[in-house]
Amino acid sequence: MEELNERKRIIELRRLEKEEEKRAREKIRQKLEEDKAERRRKLGLPAEAPAASKPSAPPPVEEKKSAFLPVRPATKAERMRDCLRNIKQQNKEEDAKVKRAFQTLLTYIGNVVKNPDEEKFRKIRLTNATFQERVGSLGGIEFLELCGFEKPEGEEILFLARDKVDKAVLNVAGAELNSAITNPFFGVL
Repeated sequence: MEELNERKRIIELRRLEKEEEKRAREKIRQKLEEDKAERRRKLGLPAEAPAASKPSAPPPVEEKKSAFLPVRPATKAERMRDCLRNIKQQNKEEDAKVKRAFQTLLTYIGNVVKNPDEEKFRKIRLTNATFQERVGSLGGIEFLELCGFEKPEGEEILFLARDKVDKAVLNVAGAELNSAITNPFFGVL
């Protein structure tokens, strides 16, 4: 009888240990999800759907037939990447010129991030010969507009209002430009 009670006690202790381990794993998983969401928020990316991030059992076959993926709008980062890819693909024979354009755009973005209160960094004259040669002629204006720059009606400038400076968007733009400059396979496909 004593042995039987000892076995039951040991079995119960093991069950409690397993439950504790399971709770600890779930707590760690939840913390990882929170950290992941925080990183996405800091990068200006949309939050992931909770269902998509948790691995789960596949739905029954009948549900697979009726389920479909909703069309989601392109994120700003995806649109920036597409814009840079288009610039690179439209100017395939001029790699050095494209790289210089990307570096110039990175300088513009970096200056605004470092000095958001300086108007001279938030204003670009479209008639500037250097700007036209390095960026404008290749289609970089669209990228700057994705970063928040606007062209006031009747004026030949791109301007980013102080209250519209979004550092998260500009950081994403910088990351995309850096990727375009350093990744030798960027825009190949």
